[in-house]
Amino acid sequence: MSDNGGSVVGLLSYETLVHAIAGAMGSVTAMTVFFPLDTAKSRLQVDDKRKSQSTPVILAEITKEEGFLALYRGWFPVISSLCCSNFVYFYTFNALKKVAASRSGTPRPGKDLLMGMVAGVVNVLLTTPMWVVNTRLKLQGVRFRNEDLHQTQYRGIFDAFSQIIRNEGVGTLWNGTLPSLILVLNPAVQFMIYEAMKREAGKGGSKISSAKIFLIGAIAKAIATTVTYPLQTIQAILRFGQYKDDGKGGLMGSLSNIVSLFMDRIKKHGFLGLYKGLEAKLLQTVLTAALMFVIYEKITAATFKVMGLNKLKR
Repeated sequence: MSDNGGSVVGLLSYETLVHAIAGAMGSVTAMTVFFPLDTAKSRLQVDDKRKSQSTPVILAEITKEEGFLALYRGWFPVISSLCCSNFVYFYTFNALKKVAASRSGTPRPGKDLLMGMVAGVVNVLLTTPMWVVNTRLKLQGVRFRNEDLHQTQYRGIFDAFSQIIRNEGVGTLWNGTLPSLILVLNPAVQFMIYEAMKREAGKGGSKISSAKIFLIGAIAKAIATTVTYPLQTIQAILRFGQYKDDGKGGLMGSLSNIVSLFMDRIKKHGFLGLYKGLEAKLLQTVLTAALMFVIYEKITAATFKVMGLNKLKR
């Protein structure tokens, strides 16, 4: 089969589609379980006047001030965005893996990193508008400590899209794109470490238990998150974009805005201010990623068994 034929097979195969659906289902289930941790993280990132305290204290404050359901505010838009985002990422990543495998390439961490970055870029360009909208909806009605933050009034996902395009311009839907493109390193590093550790654990045809998958997924995500967290904070601020001075959420999240936000954060809170909310972020993303990989592997294995397909070699 020609290279072009192998590329088409990789892009359109049932195996690739199964990986994409399983990745989307795994991420949605895991995020739902640990969603309150994401709520705590978002508050600490965007509202810079909220004191950085332990995650349980932040969750208790939100519950006391706004009610228990506030912990799940914005659940539907976040889950919708996450479902689309992970479908795109897993589909692209596994399509590239299948194309590489068809060319008899030996799996290597460098290849996994490159494929993860390409998948990340595709994902960012296609799904950033959904993440901008879900950040706005997730923080709507919040009691901010910072008085410089606007309150938004959206009736739902479609109304948010409509108001943003009408009042702020269509380009606003891609706010934070530059840091997001840089942050493709996060899932790329995560998948590189995950694939490498998984290959090592499965040497000699050894069966990898769910507990090992959970641990491998947790370690991979913890490393990737810690390395890229300061930029994730800037990304969240740019996506929210509701500052009364109207100077921090510029179109496409330009490099000057990113540098300005970094320096402003350091000036106000010191270097560690860039890591405000890291505890909640690590708890949420590490546990979510670990559970996601377990569900993902179970779904793909069960589906391939039922369909009689050979699982894509790692």
